[in-house]
Amino acid sequence: MTSPAPPRGEDADTSFARVRVLADEPRLADVAGAVDETLWRCGVRLPAGAEVAIAVGSRGIPDLVTVVGRVVAWVRAQGATAFLVPAMGSHGGATAAGQRAVLEGYGLGAIGCPIRATMDVVALEAGDCPVPVVTDAYAAAAAATIVVNRVKPHTDFHGPYESGLVKMIAIGLGKRVAAEALHASGTRGLRELMPRVARQVIGHGNVVLGVALVDNARDETMAVQAIPAARIAEVEPELLALARAHLARLPVEDLDVLLVDRMGKDVSGVGMDTNVIGRLLIAGEPDPASPRISVIACHGLTPASHGNATGMGLADVVTRSFADAVDHDVTRTNVVTSGFLARGKLPVVADDDQTAWELCLRAAGVPATSVRAARIVDTLHCDELWVSDAVAAELAGDPAVVVEATGLRLHGPDRRLLPFASP
Repeated sequence: MTSPAPPRGEDADTSFARVRVLADEPRLADVAGAVDETLWRCGVRLPAGAEVAIAVGSRGIPDLVTVVGRVVAWVRAQGATAFLVPAMGSHGGATAAGQRAVLEGYGLGAIGCPIRATMDVVALEAGDCPVPVVTDAYAAAAAATIVVNRVKPHTDFHGPYESGLVKMIAIGLGKRVAAEALHASGTRGLRELMPRVARQVIGHGNVVLGVALVDNARDETMAVQAIPAARIAEVEPELLALARAHLARLPVEDLDVLLVDRMGKDVSGVGMDTNVIGRLLIAGEPDPASPRISVIACHGLTPASHGNATGMGLADVVTRSFADAVDHDVTRTNVVTSGFLARGKLPVVADDDQTAWELCLRAAGVPATSVRAARIVDTLHCDELWVSDAVAAELAGDPAVVVEATGLRLHGPDRRLLPFASP
């Protein structure tokens, strides 16, 4: 059965401009050199002959291969040997093969370091934690573990520790057991229990070092810091504040329609960064004050997601091609583990891109000629966007906004979105 569509002509009545938002964002010119410097200055040394596990997650982090490669080189320079372990909770379909595939998909299988993937965990001293405290079995068998992760605002909650080293230690290394145990308490489990679990893992496990990365608003590495395990709880909130100050943001606060070319696990843990789109979809957790967006359509799922469409419920409309790319088994595992079931609901499915736009206009209840609309590639990249004439008029007086093209139409004769950078 085909999707119903309002009368044709809406696309022809809406003109778009492609704009670029200029921002003086700091970035590391030499990421490899910065990693080398912070590692040798961190004060942690490894005994010769030791076997070291390097924990890596499921996020699409810029310069990930470079950073992990330098960590491996640092370990080897001290006469130790290294291997990688997936530290991603229940992602990758909650299977060892799936988690290995995620790391290989990021190019980590080609850096000359073995990957040891398992869903087995080893129990550690729980102390006052009301949930199990566990860690990856391969990592536990090593002489030491190093965790590598990006620090950034979380898409589910806010607190002193959000997405970063603490989360990877508590949930990532804890595999499905820890993910289910902490998510069972909702956002309280993340905000309050997660740091307590991480403290126990650090105190009774073998984590010796965390390598924290911070991105700027352009999805570029702006800071890297190697932190001895005993100082992670102290330092991470400072890095989180830095990341929050440089979070990608839309240049306007009110939109009738937002079109997102793609979402996925390599973009955000929930496919689209909730801090960017202004939606959480979690009972009891307030949505961000801004932006305020009436209707959101998502057109594609990134290949690196391996069919995991967690977060698709944040959209109102998706395309048929998006729906066909969803692996419902993998998505269900991730969504059920998180406990936020609404985020796993399949939105209204449009047969093609142009129909998705028409449905968005109908849902927003505004004329095509005056709609406040924007189009972005994904929520990691908000400095380049298409905006309707109504939004372009608002941005016209902003010296930080450069107009690169005007009079653009969204769709070609095949009813598909035109290339984002087309003239």
